[in-house]
Amino acid sequence: PYYATPSWDQKLPAATRFIVLTDWSSQAVLDRETGLVWERTPLSTFFSGEVKTTDWAQAFHTCYGSAIVTGGRRGWRLPTAEELASLLSPFEPVNLKLPAEHPFTQVLPARYWATTTSPSNTDFAYFVDFGTANVGVSVKNTQYAVWCVRGGHGYDGR
Repeated sequence: PYYATPSWDQKLPAATRFIVLTDWSSQAVLDRETGLVWERTPLSTFFSGEVKTTDWAQAFHTCYGSAIVTGGRRGWRLPTAEELASLLSPFEPVNLKLPAEHPFTQVLPARYWATTTSPSNTDFAYFVDFGTANVGVSVKNTQYAVWCVRGGHGYDGR
């Protein structure tokens, strides 16, 4: 099917914003606002339903090796802070700050790594907290969850 060109100036309701990609064994979700393809179930929870955490360097490398797990495709990467934060719905009354009608599974109200390194100190990188809708920075050896994305511009982490 044809989908309109994504544009960050659109604000779509979750029911039409997100499309589960059945050609990808329903393991990926197209975000029509951003044009990004997300793992439907973050790698951090795919196998156990509990969040598995890792440091930033391992998170960065984990997404590059996720071809077998997510739709059988390569090209996955750790999202930028802006991309990850674009999924937030900060005013949701529940403890998971995603839009009410999102199609994702096993996303936990946890902190997820972004590839974006702090401009003032390369020992720190950004994270997005899906329990509080906060975006922050942390030392790269801290343990957070991983949620991979495909498409967009990406970033070569440093």
